[in-house]
Amino acid sequence: MNCRHCNNQLDAVFVDLDSSPPSNAYVKDPSVAETAYPLRVLVCDRCWLVQTEDFAAADELFDAEYAYFSSYSASWLKHSEAYVSDMVERFGLDDSSCVVEVAANDGYLLQYVRDRGIPCYGVEPTASTAAVAREKGIDIVEEFFGVALGERLAAEGRQATLTAANNVLAHVPDINDFVGGFARLLADDGVSTFEFPHLQVLVDQGLFDTIYHEHYSYLSLTAVDTIFSANGLSVFDVDQIPTHGGSLRVFAQRADAGTRPVSAAVGALLDVERTAGVSTIEYYQGFQERTDAIRGDLLAFLDEAEAAGKSVAAYGAAAKGNTLLNYAGVGADRIGFVVDANPHKQGQYLPGSNVPIVEESVLKEQRPDYVLVLPWNLMTEIADQLSYLGDWGGTLVRAVPTLELLNV
Repeated sequence: MNCRHCNNQLDAVFVDLDSSPPSNAYVKDPSVAETAYPLRVLVCDRCWLVQTEDFAAADELFDAEYAYFSSYSASWLKHSEAYVSDMVERFGLDDSSCVVEVAANDGYLLQYVRDRGIPCYGVEPTASTAAVAREKGIDIVEEFFGVALGERLAAEGRQATLTAANNVLAHVPDINDFVGGFARLLADDGVSTFEFPHLQVLVDQGLFDTIYHEHYSYLSLTAVDTIFSANGLSVFDVDQIPTHGGSLRVFAQRADAGTRPVSAAVGALLDVERTAGVSTIEYYQGFQERTDAIRGDLLAFLDEAEAAGKSVAAYGAAAKGNTLLNYAGVGADRIGFVVDANPHKQGQYLPGSNVPIVEESVLKEQRPDYVLVLPWNLMTEIADQLSYLGDWGGTLVRAVPTLELLNV
């Protein structure tokens, strides 16, 4: 395989998580065989883009029944509302502006732009989430984004003052075409922001469960700066934010027209990554062993719970949880059910493990001894929500980055 950005031949393996179904391919009938794909991640030693090996096509992963809806996380809605407020203040957005979100999902973010009277629209290829966004009164272009669509929208007079692309840069198979689309869509003085989990946090903390088929790329600022420069954008600022365990918010402008000065934060973070070794193959070695240790700790915990006659359930039918369970080989024989607030997931089964997805009332009825929190990045929110576990001595558990038990 060659690098998706620079076409360099890829030889260095970052981690191999065996094979599993796509993490968002929720199962309606567990008696029907699922399609599993290898989940192997490689490192480019030229541009330092870390990327999955080619196996599953984007239209298979992001189909009409895509079940991830952003609005079911209260903390994510709060984050999105704060983002809109910050961008309005920083860039002076008003009723003469145009805000475009690429990967608008169910309108979770653009609803706050709309409520401020700022013209906006979203680009969202998955029919399920696009329909919900339209129900909120948000205009949606239901297509995959890239150069052709960016040029067409600009030609139609729909150029963007601000584009938002949250947790999507990692999800695109053709990262050059995707980034090039923003260079076409932006107005001369426009700004693009991108949020994505920071590769350095993933490596340093061993967050292997954030690796799944829908994430084609694992991104450092080093790689992003290179990719953007080659596709018509220039990075002028960066923020480190706490979402997903540690993410970056990158600010970019058109390389041919942008006039904003580059902040000191860009060079400082590039230096941090350089010092850490992001641009060396040695930095990525040993990750497989750390991944296997986390898997081993989870299996030991489940063995001990079973030996003690304790019941285990899970909370959050999250993609990262599917990576964890499938790599550990944990199924419905070890975890009785998983609770999820999203009604689009309830009544289905986790891909691979086939753990049934239920509503929260089942948790209160069954009273399990342990609840494994799969979206550990929302641990504080979930601990508050499930404080009633203490009524029967229930304990919350997280497996990544280390096994921890939390009495509520």
